[in-house]
Amino acid sequence: MKVLVAPIAFNEEKKIISVFNRFSGLDVGGEVVLMDDGSTDDTRRAIQAMGYKVISHPDRRGVGAAIRTVIEYARQNKFDVLVIMAGNDKDRPAEIVRLTEAVIRDGFDFVQGSRYLPGGDFGNMPRYRQIATRYIHPGLFSLISGRKITDSTNGFRAIRLAVLEDPKIDYHQEWLNQYELEPYLFYKFIKLGYKVKEVPVTKIYPPKALGYTKMAPITGWWSILKPLVLLGLGLKK
Repeated sequence: MKVLVAPIAFNEEKKIISVFNRFSGLDVGGEVVLMDDGSTDDTRRAIQAMGYKVISHPDRRGVGAAIRTVIEYARQNKFDVLVIMAGNDKDRPAEIVRLTEAVIRDGFDFVQGSRYLPGGDFGNMPRYRQIATRYIHPGLFSLISGRKITDSTNGFRAIRLAVLEDPKIDYHQEWLNQYELEPYLFYKFIKLGYKVKEVPVTKIYPPKALGYTKMAPITGWWSILKPLVLLGLGLKK
């Protein structure tokens, strides 16, 4: 199977070179590209200078829209597996094999990285984020999906692209442009009966001085909670 790995970034010039330096000497089983969501700094140029391909939006459209764009690139170029990861140096490319082996060797369709499984790590994550990502969101997600999940907000995951041909997974919906798409896909893979698995991964927050998140405190969290409300109540499909 042919693998595409795509860090997603917006204005990460302080960290993006470190992200791509971590791929040095790694065989990811395919190609690594940067998905740049309309950065206005040197994020895109820095990675192009390193010799990597960059897929770009002309302006910022949101994480969900960026993932949708890279899904289409992957499908058009006949990749079999897509690995999505953060472009802010929280994830570790050396752990990609944990995700891809579960798809390629073990036959899973959606493999979610979990910092909270044994063997995972979350380093110096702020306490309030631990509460939100370890208890609140996974608790609600587990309730509406009917499956116990330990880390429903982690953006480090692998997807078998052929499954996205299922018309019941409508990832083109406009309401999925921000953080909504990630829990939407996870939920749909579970509810439609595809093979889903969590594997332990590391997610280490960079120093606060470098900026450890682009998520706004209120609107960002509503964006990632909204799919649970709308899908749980049957208001969206």
